[in-house]
Amino acid sequence: MQPDDECAICLESLSTPSDYDIDPTADVQCTSADILQLLLCKHMFHRICLQRLYESDTTVNGCLRCPTCKTIHGVMKGNQPDGGTMRVSTNITDIPGYPGHGSIVIVYSFNSGVQGPNHPNPGQRYTAHAFPRTCYLPNSPKGQKVLRLLKVAFDRQLVFTVGRSVTTGQDNSIVWNDIHHKTEGYGNGSGYGYPDPSYLDNVLAELAAHGVTDDT
Repeated sequence: MQPDDECAICLESLSTPSDYDIDPTADVQCTSADILQLLLCKHMFHRICLQRLYESDTTVNGCLRCPTCKTIHGVMKGNQPDGGTMRVSTNITDIPGYPGHGSIVIVYSFNSGVQGPNHPNPGQRYTAHAFPRTCYLPNSPKGQKVLRLLKVAFDRQLVFTVGRSVTTGQDNSIVWNDIHHKTEGYGNGSGYGYPDPSYLDNVLAELAAHGVTDDT
C-alpha cells in the first residue's frame, strides 16, 4: 500500500484516520488493523468506513457492494414473493440470430398474495399481473450459462420484486427486478424479442450487478 492510497468512502488517505473516527484530527497513523481489503476485488478501505457503508446500504440486503467497482461481496437476497415457480423446457425452433441451437423456454408463475415486512407496503395485497410469463433464450452455450445463473437469481429471490407496474401503472404488483428477459422468442414485433446480439452479454452484466456470477 502506498502512503497516498485513498479510501473511496471517506476520501481520506489510508495512512491517516477516517473521518468516521472519533477524533479524526488526532496525530495518529492507521495500523493494518484499521484497514481491510475486500476478498474478491482487492480494493482497500478503512475498516470503520466499510462498517458504516454496510450499515447504511439497504439495497444489498446483508451484503457489501464495493463502492469502487460495485462487486458484490456475500450473497445478495431479494424480496421476490414466495411461492413462485420457474419451469424450463427446450424447443427445436431456433432463436433469430442463433441458427442451429434451438431455444430454451422459461415460464414464471406467481399468485397474488400479501406483502411481507421486506415489501413496500407490508400487510397490503400484491397482484400477480400477466402471469404466467414466458421468456426465451437461445439454447447455445452462452444461453445455457444465462439460464444457469437465472436459476440462481430466482432461488435468491432476485428476478422479481413488488412495486409499480410499468405496463399498468398499478402499485403493489409483482414486477421485474432489473434483470431483463426476452418475452418474444421467435421475432421482435413487440420490441421484446430477437435478434438482439448484445442481449446475452447485457443480461450477464445485470446478473453480475446482483451478485450472481459463476464465482458466487
